[in-house]
Amino acid sequence: MISQRIDQHSVERAKTLIAGANSIAIICHTSPDGDAIGSSLAAAHVLSAIGKDVHVVIPDTFLSNLRCLPGSKEIVDAARYFDFACKLLAEADLILCLDFNEPNRTGRLAEALTASTAPKILIDHHPYPSLNADVTISHPEMAATAYLLFRFICRMGWFNFIDRNAADCLLAGMMTDTGNFSYNCTDPEIYIVVAELIGKGADKEMLYRELFNTFSADCLRLNSYALLNKMEIHKDCGCSLITLSRDELNRFHYTKGDTEGLVNRPLAIPEVKFSVFMRQESDCIRISMRSKGDFPVNTLCSEYFGGGGHINAAGGEFFGTLSEAADHLRKHFPEIKERFLTTDTK
Repeated sequence: MISQRIDQHSVERAKTLIAGANSIAIICHTSPDGDAIGSSLAAAHVLSAIGKDVHVVIPDTFLSNLRCLPGSKEIVDAARYFDFACKLLAEADLILCLDFNEPNRTGRLAEALTASTAPKILIDHHPYPSLNADVTISHPEMAATAYLLFRFICRMGWFNFIDRNAADCLLAGMMTDTGNFSYNCTDPEIYIVVAELIGKGADKEMLYRELFNTFSADCLRLNSYALLNKMEIHKDCGCSLITLSRDELNRFHYTKGDTEGLVNRPLAIPEVKFSVFMRQESDCIRISMRSKGDFPVNTLCSEYFGGGGHINAAGGEFFGTLSEAADHLRKHFPEIKERFLTTDTK
């Protein structure tokens, strides 16, 4: 048995909204990761099993390694089918919002989302939700939205509708948002859920192989280049910084997802408290941060790069050059040391 953390009023209100809906659109955040895609597909499998017409709509393309998840071929990508994605949101009787806390996290679909008059249910584990939803189920203490979604499904009385496909998707979301249960996973009940999902047929070995241990030759060369030639270690503030320009990415025939996990690698260095990866995109510099222990990279991303996330995993953006983004971080090193590392270094 696992504890009941979702309040009963939210459960009852969600039941009413879902019962009254025939067509349900599911939406997640931009640059959807394993938790966003896994949660969305798992919800689609379960809602389809109870007789609903369900469509998963995403703002832009997801990582290629997530194509192993059942149902991924049916996802409507607004980067390719923008008008159709907006049409699905406009015509839905209900919109299920997963793994984001505010409308602008849906990027190009934010206007269509807010313009829709359909009721909305938000299920998310990011802090400070600001989406105007009819039902908000927000639990930042949860390791992944997929973990929270499993609890929601059980509270709705749909445990028996979790088949192997839904179980694979739920487990994928939990695995990717915890680094295969290497961080943010001290809640003992998460392992009860893992056992339940494996009992439903989830293939953890396959998921690990596809999600964490499958790379192209170019991907391996790019990551090796980044660690050998681009990794800076700033011992005074416990920071590792890696920057990759568009020219460097192109040199190794970069495709989306090739640098997934790169930001985690420097955390293996004992003196590194937090790791930063900056990647040049066509419109901005993408920032990813990871940390150990109680070092709050979500605070850094929020204050310095207009982003956010979790205490050990966060991201943001910088509008300028790659060197300007790196300098913007470096100039804050004394402040970071004073605020977050002084106690540790005494």
